Amino acid sequence: MYSLKKSLGQHFLKDETISQRIIQSLNSFQFENLLEIGSGGGALTKYLLQLPGLHLKCVELDEEKVGWLIRTYPQLGDKIIQGDVLAIEKPFEQPFMVVGNFPYNISSQILFKILDWKESIQGMVGMFQKEVAQRVTAGHGSKVYGVTSVLVQAFFEVEYLFEVDEFAFVPPPKVKSAVISLKPRVDYTTMKSERSFFVLVKTAFNQRRKTLRNAVKSLFEPDILQDEIFNKRAEQLSVSDFAALTFRMK
Repeated sequence: MYSLKKSLGQHFLKDETISQRIIQSLNSFQFENLLEIGSGGGALTKYLLQLPGLHLKCVELDEEKVGWLIRTYPQLGDKIIQGDVLAIEKPFEQPFMVVGNFPYNISSQILFKILDWKESIQGMVGMFQKEVAQRVTAGHGSKVYGVTSVLVQAFFEVEYLFEVDEFAFVPPPKVKSAVISLKPRVDYTTMKSERSFFVLVKTAFNQRRKTLRNAVKSLFEPDILQDEIFNKRAEQLSVSDFAALTFRMK
C-alpha cells in the first residue's frame, strides 16, 4: 500500500459514505474541468474517474502517493500533477471546479490560492478542519468572523454542507472536520479595488479588539475617521460595509 507522512499532515478518508456525499455535492455545479487537491489514497479520485465527460487533474505532493495512484488507477496517466498546490500554475486554461480533502496544515492558504484563481473558478467543494469551515462561513458579529470570512464571502457564496467525525479518517485527526462549498457570486461586491479591499480587511482584523478608528487610522483622512462606523470593531462590519469603506480610503 503506502505509508502515512505526519510531516505532510496526512489523514486519509476511509468512510465511503462521506466520499460519496462529497461527490454528490458536485451535482449542484456545472463544470467540465476539475482539479482535485490532495488525492492521497484515492478516496475521492476513484469516484471522480467514474464521472462522464470530465477533464480531471489531480495535484499531489507526496511522490510515494503519486506512484501508488498511478499503479492503482492506470487511467490517471498524465492527469496527476506532482507538486505543491500553492506553487503550481493554474491547471486549466478554461474555467474549472475544485474538490478535495484538503491538507489541514495549508487549508487556509488553499482558500487564498482559490481567491487568486477566482476568475477561473466555477466552484469548490472541500473538506476542512471544522474550525476553519466555521470561520469561512461565519457572518459578521460572530467571534470567528475574520479576514478569511470577509475575503472569501466577497467573491463567493459559501455554504456549510455537513460535518465529518474524526473516525472517518486514517489516522483519526485530533479535530472534527466539515465540508463546505463555494459558488462564485454573479456580481462581486462593488469596491474601489481588490487591493484596497484586501488591505483594509487585513488591517482592520490585525487589531480586532480595537475600534476601527484606531485599527485603520493610517488608511483614512482624520475627517473621515469621525464617521460613526469607525466606532465599531472589525467583526461588526459586513462584507458590504468593508467594500463601501474602500471608496473613502486615502
